[in-house]
Amino acid sequence: MGKRAASLTRSTTETKITLKLDLEGAGRCRVSTSVGFMDHMLTLFAAHGSFDLHLEAKGDLSVDQHHTVEDIGICLGQAFSKALGERKGIRRYGQQTVPMDEALASVAVDLSNRPYLVYHIPKLGEKVGEFEAQLVPEFFRAFAQNAGATLHVNVPYGENTHHVVEAIFKAWGRAMRQASSLEPGVDDVPSTKGVL
Repeated sequence: MGKRAASLTRSTTETKITLKLDLEGAGRCRVSTSVGFMDHMLTLFAAHGSFDLHLEAKGDLSVDQHHTVEDIGICLGQAFSKALGERKGIRRYGQQTVPMDEALASVAVDLSNRPYLVYHIPKLGEKVGEFEAQLVPEFFRAFAQNAGATLHVNVPYGENTHHVVEAIFKAWGRAMRQASSLEPGVDDVPSTKGVL
């Protein structure tokens, strides 16, 4: 793993997650969560963000998918925060808009250490396959809280639930890549306060 990388393990009575993240990666991804749609979305995120991500999650899926999906968000957020370190030299802000057939998703991120989620999307179907669509904002809320990220997810239009969520994850990956990348010639934190 590169210099800006992190690995962690989180074990609770509900889930066990191991994760390795490299911000200087090439989009190599190996994910196994037992939630097929989540595997698909995380693979897209890593590919479009050019992050190397290895993640294995085992959860109490006999209850439902909530604990697994939320705890993945927690762990991925913690890994980003750890890999970013003091956040010196990062661009800090990222924004991307991605179309997916009839859907359009825009994600803006500020790696400010000020966690906040704004999530505006059209009313969608309840499920994509076996995946519960209501878990998408739960995932992003957990990520934002633990990454120290302000995250705005806006979908002005879209009808197909799969397309909407896929566009969100692709835009998020690209926005995170932009925000976490290093700004040439900048060695300090990108804030007039001198700290993020």
